[in-house]
Amino acid sequence: MANFSKPSVPQFSVDVYQNEYLPEGGREVNAIVTVTATGGGTVGTAVGASYAPGQGPAAGVAIMVDCSGSMDYPPTKMRNARDATAAAIDTLRDGTHFAVIGGTHVAKEVYPGGGRLAVADRSTREQAKQALRRLSAGGGTAIGTWLRLADRLLASADVTIRHGILLTDGRNEHESPEDLRAALDSCAGRFTCDARGVGTDWEVKEVTGIASALLGTADIVADPTALAADFTQMMETAMGKEVADVALRLWTPVGTTIKFVKQVAPTVEQLTDRRTEAGPRAGDYPTGSWGDESRDYHVCVEVPTAGLGQEMLAARVSLVVPQPDGSVQNLGAQGLIRAVWTDDMVASTSINPQVAHYTGQAELAQAIQQGLDLRKAGDMDGATAKLGRAVQLASASGNADTAKLLAKVVDVVDATTGTVRLKAKVEEADEMTLETRSTKTVRVKK
Repeated sequence: MANFSKPSVPQFSVDVYQNEYLPEGGREVNAIVTVTATGGGTVGTAVGASYAPGQGPAAGVAIMVDCSGSMDYPPTKMRNARDATAAAIDTLRDGTHFAVIGGTHVAKEVYPGGGRLAVADRSTREQAKQALRRLSAGGGTAIGTWLRLADRLLASADVTIRHGILLTDGRNEHESPEDLRAALDSCAGRFTCDARGVGTDWEVKEVTGIASALLGTADIVADPTALAADFTQMMETAMGKEVADVALRLWTPVGTTIKFVKQVAPTVEQLTDRRTEAGPRAGDYPTGSWGDESRDYHVCVEVPTAGLGQEMLAARVSLVVPQPDGSVQNLGAQGLIRAVWTDDMVASTSINPQVAHYTGQAELAQAIQQGLDLRKAGDMDGATAKLGRAVQLASASGNADTAKLLAKVVDVVDATTGTVRLKAKVEEADEMTLETRSTKTVRVKK
């Protein structure tokens, strides 16, 4: 066991990239807000780390493993899921609270049981791995019940970071979409959750929807033998989180409205509808838990018109963390979004490079999703047009990973013009990988 000194709380910074110049009558202001946390956390070094009592953030993790009947086809799938969960348990930092849940059409406590979480040490990790050996496949799939049990267990411990890891191999067939939606609504803001689909018999929009609602990551693990490495990486990242429930707070002056707020890196995530009011003319947008990392947000503000030469503060950006007593802790970072009216056509018509880049990345994600939906619906012409546009955008922005995934679904004739042909035969895993990873973006080249 390696010993690390107590990690410091990350220092947050906010940088704003925009073209603040508007033409006469102009009302729309666009800005990319880069939020960076540095100097806290042990991302990538959490394996086997131990902390003295009271050191390191108090964290709780619930691992939800699909145990439905389909996990026995092939039998190696269940074995790989057990091995992956064992690998994740080995990655837990000493002192972390944790539980393992077996999910079918009902949710069962696999370890430790009794409606509580265990505290990770050498003994409890070994006990948990012994309990995993009893996992067997049988039953249906009702993911909402898994999430509600995870919520109850995570709420039972006095921890600041609450996180879930969810693995499924099939569709959520034993509860209604409304039941799952209700479970997600009740869990949102209470814990974050990474979701993984193993194999190719699950529904992409269900898994990505779970991760999106709970501010986590989603991915496909097409080959079950890759689960252990994926679970280890997920748990390492979870162990590196230092600050939970960080909100992006936007204050706007009278007459100004927020048109939208979306995360644009490392993935596209719409936050506009998640606003909670935070006093006069201020609103909070949830961003989840943070370790050492940087994320980008696109903020679009509509301002009242003003005369040439005038300028105004369009929005003030800050970062806050809600406290148990209802107050908020301000993390001390702030950024300003400005508007200046000018008759200089060159100044007012130039598009900020960051804004242009991420507008393209958001369009890329949308084009992929629309193209794949049209392909499934049998509209081959529409699918070709949308996926061709996606190829063009991926090429122009240097998003090589997405370009490679697209090339498994279409034959690229000319990437620059977006000329493509749909492949006659596409592997299901390739199509699902493209859809699942469609929202992953690349950052602006410096």
